[in-house]
Amino acid sequence: MPVGTTESGAASPPDPMTLLRSRAYLVLLVMAALIGVPVSAAAFGFLALVGEVQPLLYTDLPKSMGFAGTPWWWPLPLLAVGGLLTALTVQYLPGHGGHEPTAGFKPTGAPTPIELPGIFTAALATLCFGAVLGPEAPLLALGGGLAAGAVRMVRRDPPEQMSAVLGAAGSFAAVSSLLGSPLLGAFLLMEASGLGGAMMAVVLVPGLLAAGIGALIFVGLGSWTGLGTYSLTLHDVPEAARPTAAEFGWALVIGLSAALAGLGIRWLSVRLRTHVERRRVPATVVMGLVVAGLAIGYAEGTGKPATDVLYSGQTALDPFLTHSAAYSVGALSLLVLCKGLAYCASLSGFRGGPIFPAMFVGAAGGILSSHLPGLTLVAGFAMGIGAMSAAMLRLPLVSVLLATLLIGAQGVTVMPLVIVAVVVSYVATAKLTPLPGSGSGSGSGSAPAPAPAPAPAPGRR
Repeated sequence: MPVGTTESGAASPPDPMTLLRSRAYLVLLVMAALIGVPVSAAAFGFLALVGEVQPLLYTDLPKSMGFAGTPWWWPLPLLAVGGLLTALTVQYLPGHGGHEPTAGFKPTGAPTPIELPGIFTAALATLCFGAVLGPEAPLLALGGGLAAGAVRMVRRDPPEQMSAVLGAAGSFAAVSSLLGSPLLGAFLLMEASGLGGAMMAVVLVPGLLAAGIGALIFVGLGSWTGLGTYSLTLHDVPEAARPTAAEFGWALVIGLSAALAGLGIRWLSVRLRTHVERRRVPATVVMGLVVAGLAIGYAEGTGKPATDVLYSGQTALDPFLTHSAAYSVGALSLLVLCKGLAYCASLSGFRGGPIFPAMFVGAAGGILSSHLPGLTLVAGFAMGIGAMSAAMLRLPLVSVLLATLLIGAQGVTVMPLVIVAVVVSYVATAKLTPLPGSGSGSGSGSAPAPAPAPAPAPGRR
């Protein structure tokens, strides 16, 4: 039976790459983006309402009643009223006021529309009257419920998976700014909900501990030996400006361009590798000569050092950003071309990691793009790194972190732009990459064995 059929309860789950390449998945992304706008606005309004009502009850109301200030006993009646309203809501309104806090922070499924008024009322009674609880749980429920309700308004009987995915998207949107960063909210939801299976937390905690200890060891040894920590850092990052509408447009362009560039690099390196594997020694020598020739040609054509093309680019990122004003548009264009081709040649015959060259090519492309109207230097730099990393690594969350944490405090400012560029690059790469066994080649090591073709996903071209 073909994969993906529903004639048997034992049918295997759909292939993730097939879903990513389908039209239905693109429609789902658009719906998630559209839903995020009103849900985040509603979440902002909810927080603003709480912020206005709290001083109204505790400061303005006693003054309007003739008190010189807030009496010491004032919280007693307010919390009594708040407790009463909360209890009545839990007792009589559908949904029991939402999440039961003694269960801990444990996101559940999206509530139904009839449950939203009770959740909203209980949350207001709790937060505005001074109970010691936060807004994250009701925001998650309200965001998920509003999103799921919007889906049902558009489609009478939506698939269960669609409602679940878009409900989760609503929850993400609702808490996206609550913790000061969209990534913090996303990681909070992923860890709390156990995405990735029950073993995620088991693996995550030891990994975090090992990473923290490893960082301390690096700092200690770097200080003791005077050699430094060998960490990827930038020292003189220009101040980033607030994102503009034009820069969000450039994020789409940079994301798509990085996806196309990454596909080209992978395609060419795989083709070169097939020739290298036939005659390993001479072909690898030739690839080394190609890299050297590209570096020399770049240096002669621009007057810049050949090391811009040579090496991984890890230590070159800092001086490159610092002296980016000294690079003309022509020099940057040639650098992207030569570094990209040298990257292909190196991938085909040499051994090493792909991260830093991808970051450098993306950084050069981003700085080149910043010469265009409506795009600032730091935004272009960060988006280029994130988008190119996503295209080559296919790790979207890691790509966002690479781009934003690298530039330090300025990363928070440009993070929304980087997220858009990374998502576009990641989805476009998945959409345009041939499936294994399709005969169009892949970026993996050896050619995959032929596999049965999956049944077409709904809406797939």
